[in-house]
This record gives sequence, C-alpha cells and structure tokens, in this order.
Amino acid sequence: MAKVKEELEEAQFWKKERNGIRDFVSARQDFIPKGKMDFSRTRENRDNKLFTLNFGRAVALNVEKIEKSNLFHFYPNSDSLFAGLPGCNFKSPFCSDFELSHKVLHDNPLDAKYQYHTPEQVVATAEKKGCKSITFNYTEPMVWFEFAFKTARYAHRGNVKTTLVTNGYTTEEPIKKLGKFLDAVVVKVFGSGNTSLYKKYMSADSAAPIYDTLKQLHKQKIFIEITNLIVPQVGDNLDECRSLASWISHELGAETPLHLIQFQKGELDIPSTPIATLERFAEECRRDGLRYVYIHSAPPHQDESTFCHNCRELVVERKNSAVKKSKIIDNRCPKCGFRLNFVS
Repeated sequence: MAKVKEELEEAQFWKKERNGIRDFVSARQDFIPKGKMDFSRTRENRDNKLFTLNFGRAVALNVEKIEKSNLFHFYPNSDSLFAGLPGCNFKSPFCSDFELSHKVLHDNPLDAKYQYHTPEQVVATAEKKGCKSITFNYTEPMVWFEFAFKTARYAHRGNVKTTLVTNGYTTEEPIKKLGKFLDAVVVKVFGSGNTSLYKKYMSADSAAPIYDTLKQLHKQKIFIEITNLIVPQVGDNLDECRSLASWISHELGAETPLHLIQFQKGELDIPSTPIATLERFAEECRRDGLRYVYIHSAPPHQDESTFCHNCRELVVERKNSAVKKSKIIDNRCPKCGFRLNFVS
C-alpha cells in the first residue's frame, strides 16, 4: 500500500462562541478555548477553528467475524474489517475494548502507535480481503467522526456495508449525517443506564443522550443491537434493567436484540457478575417483551444462541460469539416458518 501524506482535517459540528468554540460531536458539548483540546484530547481549537487530530491514524485494522462486535443478526458469520482510531469520550474502566492502556486511550490518545490510512484505503482493504462490511470499533468512533463518515460514504459507493459500535454519547446531527451511510449499529449501555454509574465512572451527567441516539438511529431505519454491561454493586439493579428492556420494546421494537454482558473482575474492586444474575435479568427482559436476549459470560452460556421466538427451535448455535451451526432458511425458522429478525 502506497504511503500517503497525513493531512490535518477540520472537524465538523462546532460553532464559534465568545473566547472559544463549542463542539457538538459529543453529548458533553465541550467548550474549547483557543489552543486547547476537547475532553477526548483528539480535537483541538487552532485559531478558533476545530481540527480533528486523529484522522486516519488506525491503531487497529483487523478482519474478524462480525459477531465479535456483538452484532448477531446482521449478515451472520460474515467477515468484517474492524477499524479503530485513538480516542474516547468517556474516561471509564468499563469501555476500553482495544488492548491499550487507559492512559494511552484516554489521557494521551495521540501517543498510540498507528498506521495512517485514508478512507479509500480502508475500503480497498475490505474489498481485497472479501469483507462484507467495515466495522468502526475498538475505541469510540464518534470522536473520529470525520474519518468514519468519509469511510462509510466511500464504502456505500461500492458494495461494502458499514457498521458502528458506539456508546451513543453524541448529539442528533452527527447521527443524522453518518446514519445516511450506516447499515447497522451496536450501542453499548453500561449498568442499565444507571445515573450514578455514568457520573462516577464515565464522567457523564447521565445516560439520557444515549436514548436520543437510539431513537434517531431507529428513525433512520438502521439495524440496531444493544449491549448492557451488568456491573455488580454499581450497575446491577433489576428494575433498571427491566425499564431498559421495556423502553427498547416500546421505542425500538420487541425484535431488537439485547445482549447482557458479564462484568469480568479486573483492576476495580468489584466481583464478576454472577451468571445467576444474568439469567434472572434475561428472564425479566423477555417478560417485558424482548424476543432476543443474549447472555455473554465465562464459561459460555447457552443463551448465546438464538432460539425461534415462536416454537423455541434452536436456529443459530454460538459459542464465544462464534457461529457453530445455523439452520435459518431465508431468515425464517426451519421448523415453523416464523420470520426471524435477521438481515442477510
């Protein structure tokens, strides 16, 4: 691949204010004085113009099965080119998927090792490797909105789908613009949206902007799946999980897949989520109307697989998010013919 000169990219979704500018790509809506950076430390006010500093700086570019992003119902078992650039709009011990330290991702994201790629090069790589889609993942794609947008727009000129894995902490206009070229999205919720958890661990006032993001994505008819990390002690309230499930069912539809994720004990003095807790939460979510509720845990749980909502036939068997066997025929159950919420 020919080496391309790095270019400084002007950011989108900002406006001038007295003594600085305000950035609207994050729900935090940072005010940035001249010469300063935003919360994510990837966008800088230079002479009262906002520039994105991470454009094209790919810290990861890997071919993976699409299920690795917890997207189970969109082109199952297909290859996707996962792309990640540095930066996150949360400072949290829960939301760093890429194997870099929090210090690099959050405090000094531009120190991360990278290889520069243009959007056209990323799409060409996906096509060359036979990938059905490109997945913006690993970090928080909305802090590298400009690169994601240009890549998605270019991909749609061909036959490459685009998917996004995001914490949803953004505003309406970026979603409306990017959504024109998105095919599917995974939105990550933490602790069922518990306000105290978001304030303490995410440096965010609440999870409210995430619900607005989900409604906008649904309005644009983008395929949606949702993950919910159940965190013991600080984010394992059953009533809050039920409220989330009920909201999903009424606002997005009962067929929207919900993934309950086990918290794994790490640096924090918090134990791993008991599997019994995940099972109880899953049962209540189904009672609140959701048809596809998955459990992700160690060891792997049987509820990683898909069962027909109508007759309970096992239609897709998975282990560690990998498809082992699929019996779906034309997105229908092979036993009763019930139409399943899959895109393929």
